[in-house]
Amino acid sequence: MILPVYLYGHPVLRKISNNINPDYKGLSELLKNMWETMYSSDGIGIAAPQVGLNDRIIVIDVDPVAESFPELKGIKLTLINPQLEVIDDGKKLSREEGCLSLPGIHEGVPRIEKININWDDENFTHHEEVFEGYLARVIQHEYDHLEGKVFIDHISPIRKQLIKTKLNNIINGKVRCDYRTKGYSKK
Repeated sequence: MILPVYLYGHPVLRKISNNINPDYKGLSELLKNMWETMYSSDGIGIAAPQVGLNDRIIVIDVDPVAESFPELKGIKLTLINPQLEVIDDGKKLSREEGCLSLPGIHEGVPRIEKININWDDENFTHHEEVFEGYLARVIQHEYDHLEGKVFIDHISPIRKQLIKTKLNNIINGKVRCDYRTKGYSKK
């Protein structure tokens, strides 16, 4: 089932997510729905807060960008209860990012592109790995959602001011998307 993507301004996107247990009710169905939602929205990653749940769950499929980043061919990840550590080598690279929860907004985001991550997969098998480059960026972007952050939190105040009208339009429901969305109404 395709779930609605929660848009910028909804409080669920600003809450820190909780770890889940192996007895999480309906996990396989939720994962199936998250994959379907991500694919139907033309995304390469989606985190549980983006579908309204403050649980530490991320799905990523970077194969669609393999033409630009051949090393990403065939890479799909399910990250449950991830714990991320940025490996600071002193070099930040700015690359354009977008987000299903912030439709129509793309900004250059500076990030260190080397991380160490611990996570459980969909079977609760534990993994630890170092990722570099674009995949590390994608993981950080999705991980931010679990920490109550969005990519624009990493841009300069001047850039935020320049996109303020677009952000207000998203908050006020004045945005069109080719996928199901859920905004926040204070009513």
